[in-house]
Amino acid sequence: MLLGIAGVTGTGKSYYKDKLVERLGFEKLKIITTREMRKGEKNNEDKVFVSEDELQNLRAEGQIAYEFELLGYKYAYTKEELFSDKNMVFEVHYDTIYEFKKVCPNMKVLYLFPQDIEIAKQKTRERGLTPEVEKKRLLEIDEHYERIKKDIDLRNMFDYIQYNNYDQKSEDKIIGFIQKVMLEEKDIK
Repeated sequence: MLLGIAGVTGTGKSYYKDKLVERLGFEKLKIITTREMRKGEKNNEDKVFVSEDELQNLRAEGQIAYEFELLGYKYAYTKEELFSDKNMVFEVHYDTIYEFKKVCPNMKVLYLFPQDIEIAKQKTRERGLTPEVEKKRLLEIDEHYERIKKDIDLRNMFDYIQYNNYDQKSEDKIIGFIQKVMLEEKDIK
């Protein structure tokens, strides 16, 4: 199962990605990026940090399955990881889902909706981003939050929507929900 987790910045995408690895045995789908490594990030864990030239070499070798640009940086996924038979989880930006599903039509997307948008904003402020990036992310939260509430076509891009209240009850509910989806997927195969 290939599961993408989407949602506004600060809604818990990374947290739930880690919890799915810990509690349900998922593996993290690594994203290749040309952006700079942030404090606390480690190369080759969630992300593989490369130069423009290194990304071009991977492209030339035919290793890239999907590539996109976001906030001025390039991101890509390898064929090897993207088309694995393992249970893989990753974070996906809502702007890329439509194109991503053309490459991976069997991908499932979980949208995490924060019960309280102010908590998502506070989590974003705690990340230690540069003031410019923080401002962009906070604006994106407001814009996306308003759009997802009104845009039925956008909501229909997601296979599942779950609410995060940033507590143990939410965690158990979301993990339980994904466990149920995994069992259903297994029964279909």
